[in-house]
Amino acid sequence: MSDGDMGLLKLAERNVCSSPSMRQSCMSAWAIGQYGTNEVLRYSEEIPVPTVSSPSDVMIKVHATSLNPLDVLMRGGYGAKLLKLRRDPLSVMDSGCEFPLVLGRDVSGEVVDCGSEVTHFAPGDEVWAAVPPWKQGSLAEYVTLTEYEVSHKPELLSHTEAASIPYVASTAVSALVNAGGLCRDTSSDKRVLITGGSGGVGTFSIQLLKAWGAHVTVTCSQNAEGLVRGLGADEVVDYTAGDVAEQLGTMEKFDLILDNIGGDTEQQAMGLLKPWAGAKYITLVTPLLLNTDSMGLLDGAVNAGFTLHTKAIQNLISSGVFYRWGFYVPDGPALDEITKLVDAGKILPVVEAQFPFTQVPQAFQKLEQGHARGKTVVRVTEKNDRQAEELVQDACREAAESEQDMQGSAKLQ
Repeated sequence: MSDGDMGLLKLAERNVCSSPSMRQSCMSAWAIGQYGTNEVLRYSEEIPVPTVSSPSDVMIKVHATSLNPLDVLMRGGYGAKLLKLRRDPLSVMDSGCEFPLVLGRDVSGEVVDCGSEVTHFAPGDEVWAAVPPWKQGSLAEYVTLTEYEVSHKPELLSHTEAASIPYVASTAVSALVNAGGLCRDTSSDKRVLITGGSGGVGTFSIQLLKAWGAHVTVTCSQNAEGLVRGLGADEVVDYTAGDVAEQLGTMEKFDLILDNIGGDTEQQAMGLLKPWAGAKYITLVTPLLLNTDSMGLLDGAVNAGFTLHTKAIQNLISSGVFYRWGFYVPDGPALDEITKLVDAGKILPVVEAQFPFTQVPQAFQKLEQGHARGKTVVRVTEKNDRQAEELVQDACREAAESEQDMQGSAKLQ
C-alpha cells in the first residue's frame, strides 16, 4: 500500500467513517494522501463532511467544480509550507498533517446548512464561490465556506457553466482592482495588455475589461485568436508568428499589463508601458510560494519581499512604472458584482472541456496538456444523481417482483 493510500486510510479510521452509524458524516471526494503526480489522486467515500463549525459558515452541496493550474501545482506540493501555516499555525512542525487534501478551487452548488449568524443565505439557495487554497477543496460532495466567501449564482448559468468562473474572477478582480487600481468608472480610456489571454484568467479579464470600456490587447497563439476576439479583444498578437516584443513595440504604449506568463515576459513588458504616467505592471507569476517551499517560511518570505521591493523601486525610479504582484483574494461581494454582469450578458462562461466526477484524473491530465482555451469543468453531482436513479430503478424492480410474487401466491390459493 502506498503512503498516499495509508494517509487516506488513517484518516478514515480516525473518523470511524466506515461504521454504519457514522456513514452519514462522510462523503465522496477525490483527495491526495501525499504530494506527487496524477497517481496520488484517490477516490474515497470516507472523507469527513466539512460541517458548519462557525456562526458565519455556509455548507454547500457541490454540483460542479472546475480545475485551475493551481490545483496541478498543489497536487505536487506547491505552496505546502505557507498553506499549512495558514490552515493551522500550530501544525507547522507536524509533517503530513494536511492530508488527506481535497483539491478544487471553484464551486457551484446549493446551500444545505448555515451558521447562526448567516444573514444572506438560506438552505436551498443556489450559490457559487472560489474556495481559498488553504481550505479543503470542492472535488467533493460538500464544501464549507464563510458567508463572506460565497455569492448567489447567476440565474442565467447552469451549475456546470457557473463553476468555470469564481476562482479566475476573484483572481482577476484582485489583480485589476486591488493591484491595478482599475474599476468600472476609471477604465474607459485605458489601454490594457493581457499576456497569455486564452486561459481562464485571461478569457475572464478580457470580458471584464471590455464591460468596463477598456481597450484590450491580448497575446495568444493563432488558433486561439477567434476565441479571444469573440470575447471582445480589440487587438491580438500571435506569439507563434515572430518576436512578440517587436510586434507589441509597434503599438501605442499601455496603461496596464496583466502578465499570466512571467519569465522573460516581465523584462519585455516594462518597455511597453507608458513612462511617467502612472502605468502599472501586474504579474500573477510570483516567487513567494516557491521561495517558502525551497527556503523555509521565514527566509522564503523575506527573500520574496526583498525581490518585490527591489523591482518596485527600480521600475519606479527608472520609468515611473508601478511594479506589483497579483494574488487571489476570496471576495464574495466582488462575485456579487460579477453575477450582475453575467446576468446582464456582459460576461460569458468559457468552458473548454467537461468531465464526470468519476474521471477527475483524466480532467487533470487534460489541464496538464497546457494551451488552455477556457476552463476544464467537473460535474460532481452526476454520480450521485445516477446512484439515486439506480436506487429508484431497483426499488421499482423490487416492487414489481413483489407484486408478481403476491399474484402467484393468490393463484395458488
